[in-house]
Amino acid sequence: MMQAWQAIKMAGELWLIRHGETAWSLSGQHTGRTDIALTAAGEQQAAALGQRLAAGKFALVLSSPLRRARRTCELAGLGGAMQIEPNLAEWDYGDYEGRTSAEIQQDRPGWTIFADGVPGGESLAQVAGRAEAVIARAVEASAGGDVALFGHGHILRVLAACWLGLPARDGRCFALAPAAVSTLGYEHSERVMTRWNLS
Repeated sequence: MMQAWQAIKMAGELWLIRHGETAWSLSGQHTGRTDIALTAAGEQQAAALGQRLAAGKFALVLSSPLRRARRTCELAGLGGAMQIEPNLAEWDYGDYEGRTSAEIQQDRPGWTIFADGVPGGESLAQVAGRAEAVIARAVEASAGGDVALFGHGHILRVLAACWLGLPARDGRCFALAPAAVSTLGYEHSERVMTRWNLS
């Protein structure tokens, strides 16, 4: 029986793949540039992605340089085609690296990253600029097939907002679980979201 994520799709889609579980994604700690490994469960999640990704015909496979994304790509069976894309690295959380939202809100009640940003790290505009650069590279390659993007929760959420022509802050609307697969494509000439947060 055909799974929901195997529904008929259009050529030239961008497949957004968030890395598998890490100790910090499990605890809710902001994990930007800390090069943390997958947990054992995260490795199992990544290996299970192979079956889901078999539906794609990838003209290009890009990964964040951080090992949790690279390892997810390898375990999913696309490591041989992987190219490192620095712009897919996660948001640089600066002073909030390793802290949970609850901890940050003790000092800054009501804080959210999309509305309030991070001291000592990247601005939302900088993250959106990187996302747009990834989109430009992916679109150029997508004439030859799908493009797989292995990355992280916040950068992929911002990328989705940019793809749809929304303000980057609207990435807050797109929850993304570890090892989730999402796709962006076209309906006629319009950019659309074709699937989201499938695990």
